[in-house]
Amino acid sequence: MTALDKVPCTILTGFLGAGKTTLLRHVLANANGRRLAIIVNEFGDVGIDGEILKGCGIETCTEENVVELANGCICCTVADDFVPALEGLLSRGQRPDHIIIETSGLALPKPLVKAFNWPAIRSRVTVDGVIAVVDAAAVADGRFADDPEAIAKQRAEDPSLDHDNPLEEVYEDQLLCADLIVLNKTDLVAEAELDRVTSEVKATVSRAVKVVRAASGNVDPAVLLGLGAAAESDLDARPSHHDAEEGHDHDDFESFVIEIPQLADPAPLLQRLETATRDHDVLRIKGFVPVEGRPLRLLVQGVGARFQHHYDRPWRDGEARTGRLVVIGQKGLDQARIRDAITG
Repeated sequence: MTALDKVPCTILTGFLGAGKTTLLRHVLANANGRRLAIIVNEFGDVGIDGEILKGCGIETCTEENVVELANGCICCTVADDFVPALEGLLSRGQRPDHIIIETSGLALPKPLVKAFNWPAIRSRVTVDGVIAVVDAAAVADGRFADDPEAIAKQRAEDPSLDHDNPLEEVYEDQLLCADLIVLNKTDLVAEAELDRVTSEVKATVSRAVKVVRAASGNVDPAVLLGLGAAAESDLDARPSHHDAEEGHDHDDFESFVIEIPQLADPAPLLQRLETATRDHDVLRIKGFVPVEGRPLRLLVQGVGARFQHHYDRPWRDGEARTGRLVVIGQKGLDQARIRDAITG
């Protein structure tokens, strides 16, 4: 089978809250008849991202073509989850024109790219490109500074950072593996800061990788798809902090789910979410909640103290009107206090 006969796959990577799902929904909404399939890897106990995508109601990506992998980080479960999921999509009567794989925010993309050389799939698929989505506002705030002096200062001021910061490594590995970098949430950052962030991102990557600026994941699919990178054959150009390791884990992180009953007014909940995130060093909260008198679910997504919310899809007949929020943070979260702070 030639490269032209292989189904192109795009790996969508990016840190927690960078806007991968928002970008993906924009691609689906502008597919222009192209048959798309999605593999989404959720970090946590409930498939929030899969629910978001299945609820978008886009004809070119049917619900059966959205596959959720919720058993752990996709780069750690390629044999058990990812390869079988890919084989399942390819075995359908009408195979997809393009497959998009949205990794969890903690996934390292290079092991996933390597998996495309597995005998079971290497003659049938190719990595069209690895796209790294970056939260421009977070980087501008210094949350993932590339300046070694800034990192050293941060470690000196915080005893908990007296070792290599795994968040920094994950962030850098995602950039180093990318064929295209989307600098997202640029509407939240001043122009001068954007120029600085762009320079920092480019300095991290030794290859000639384009950086595209975007707000709310609004990037033309023609820019994102059809890169033709064949990344699985270009592994040496994609260095990783974990190249010398047989495997890796994510024991530095944990997640848990909070069920939310129907609300009369969502405003107090949103305020409590912001407060809990600030007070307990939560990295990410995402999910959906029911609101009295509203036929649609309220989708809530937040990183740091920045939260967004909108009504996404109607509650289905027979579906329990119970909200679910996934809370993600570094190991050692005080789950009881966070739960109390959010539920009031």
